[in-house]
Amino acid sequence: MAKKYKRNVSRAARPSTENAPTPTSAPAAPAPGRRAAQAEFNPDYTYVIKDLKRIGTLAGSFFIILIVLSFILK
Repeated sequence: MAKKYKRNVSRAARPSTENAPTPTSAPAAPAPGRRAAQAEFNPDYTYVIKDLKRIGTLAGSFFIILIVLSFILK
């Protein structure tokens, strides 16, 4: 059976009732919970670096093998 897709209604098509900006005296301070969440995010990409080094050495060795074979098979 085919999947049924729902069509989303865009917000631009709807009439907006909030066109007037509200004046503020001072910018609001950032939420403390938001800053703590940013400090906790510390990804570890050591496995990616290892894979990239392995790919680089393999690619380099393949190019060297191709160059050597081009001289031998001439």
